Amino acid sequence: MRVIDITEECLEFVDKQSERISLKFFQLIEVIGEVKVVNSNFLKKLQSTQFYELRIKAGNEYRIVIFAINHLNFAECTKAVCLVGFQKKGTKDYKKAIKQAEKILEEYLKEN
Repeated sequence: MRVIDITEECLEFVDKQSERISLKFFQLIEVIGEVKVVNSNFLKKLQSTQFYELRIKAGNEYRIVIFAINHLNFAECTKAVCLVGFQKKGTKDYKKAIKQAEKILEEYLKEN
């Protein structure tokens, strides 16, 4: 239903995580690829940006993967690109990751 691309930067982040986190990531990727409407516990639009976040919960910690889609509405998109991941410790982490995601998306769009 949906094509999911994963950038090198995102794969590097996932590779550095525990096996449990990596497994959850790929399970969620499968879900967002096949399910039209995804539960907001896992997927959320980042306010004032073009990006969405994929939330991976591990104990009391969250790993966040920022991604972009090819439509204004997630339910209608046919393609998503996982751009960058980070461990959420506070709201400041988002600003840094969003800037990084913008750069990665720009490069991705030039190549594709």
